[in-house]
Amino acid sequence: MKSTKSLKSLGIEKNSGNVYEDLGFSDHVSLQVKAELVMKISDLIEASGLTQTEAAKKLGLTQPKLSSLLRGQFRGVSERRLLDCLIQLGQDVQIVVKPTPRSRPTGRLTLSFS
Repeated sequence: MKSTKSLKSLGIEKNSGNVYEDLGFSDHVSLQVKAELVMKISDLIEASGLTQTEAAKKLGLTQPKLSSLLRGQFRGVSERRLLDCLIQLGQDVQIVVKPTPRSRPTGRLTLSFS
């Protein structure tokens, strides 16, 4: 019979669900939001069949800037700029503000894609 080791004994820890938080970035929420927006932008570009050059022109970016963005280098790009990219790719963007449930002391930022 095989013995099973605990996850802790294997050096495996439970994560927070945000890799940037786990790595200790102070701006982990913003980085996670940007990463999710960039993933959606990448998916839309791929689905449209646009080349990076064509997509960059459509988005008002240079091809090298778009390439960097799609490789996760988005520190100098605002969330607003990424939302504008989604709009240029034919997406409606809706921002909804609602009360925080009583079960949480503070609000949170989440993205939802349909």
